[in-house]
Amino acid sequence: MMTRVSPLDQTGTIHLYPDLGTDRGEEIWERSPRGELWLRNVTVPTLTPILPAPGTANGVAVVVAPGGAFRALSVENEGMAVARWFAERGIAAFVLKYRLEPTPVGSNEFEALVAEFEHLFAAGQASTSDLTVPAVAVRDGQAAICLLRERAAEWSIDAKRIGMIGFSAGAMTSVAVATSGPAETRPAFVVPIYPSMLSLEVPLDAPPMFLALASDDPLFGAQGYGLVQSWKAAGCAVEFHVFERGGHGFGMRQQNATTDLWPHLLQHWMHMRGWAPAPSVVA
Repeated sequence: MMTRVSPLDQTGTIHLYPDLGTDRGEEIWERSPRGELWLRNVTVPTLTPILPAPGTANGVAVVVAPGGAFRALSVENEGMAVARWFAERGIAAFVLKYRLEPTPVGSNEFEALVAEFEHLFAAGQASTSDLTVPAVAVRDGQAAICLLRERAAEWSIDAKRIGMIGFSAGAMTSVAVATSGPAETRPAFVVPIYPSMLSLEVPLDAPPMFLALASDDPLFGAQGYGLVQSWKAAGCAVEFHVFERGGHGFGMRQQNATTDLWPHLLQHWMHMRGWAPAPSVVA
C-alpha cells in the first residue's frame, strides 16, 4: 500500500523550461511498502543537482533518469541514491524529473491502474513491445543535456563529458536521447540499466554504452539482445552485463545477488575511459 508523504525539499532544483512556470499542480509523492520514495504526475520537469564535495570534482557530469513505466518516478532507489553514488566519486549528478503520463490522484486508484497494467501483461494482452517513450520525456532528456552544456562552467563541468544514466523507463528515455536528435543534444556516454532490449536504429556516432540487465527480469529478460546488437552493428562501443538473477527494478537496492555489483562494474568501465577514479577492490 502506497502512503502519501510530503514532497522532498526542492530548494536548488533547476527548471528545464522557465516559461512553463513553477506550479506543480497534482504532483504526488508517496512511499512504497519497501519505504522507497516515488513521485507521480510530473508536469514541470526539473533537475536536482547532487554535487561532489569541494576539491573532488573531476569535470564529469551525469543526468540520472529514474524509472516507473512513464507513470511514476522511483525518486530514491533509481534517482537520489544513484546521484549520491556518483557525487562520492567526484562526478556531478543531476536527477531528472521528466514529464509523465497522468495518473489518478488517489493512491488506491493508482494501485488499481498498476494492477490492471500487470494483468494485461500476464494475460498476453499487452507486451513490452507496446511500451514507447513519450516524446515529452525525450525532449526533457535532451533539454537536460543542453542545459548542462550551456551552464557547464557554473558547476565546473567539462561540456564534452556529460553522460546520462537511466533505469527501466528512464533507461529507455536515455537510449532515445542517445540515438535521436542532433549531436549537441546527445550525451557523451549512456548507461541504460534494465532497458527494453528490442532492436532499434542506432546512428553511427552514438555514444559508448554500458548496459546491465538481469536474465530473470520479468519485463525485458526474455527479449533477446537486440539493443546490444544494434549498437554493435552501428560500430559503436558497448559493454554489456547480464546477471543470472536480480529481477526488474533493483536499482541501488542490495539483494545479495550479483546485480549488487553493477555500480562497481560501471565504475571500472568509466575508469577505463577516463571518466571516474579507480574503484576500490571488492572482496
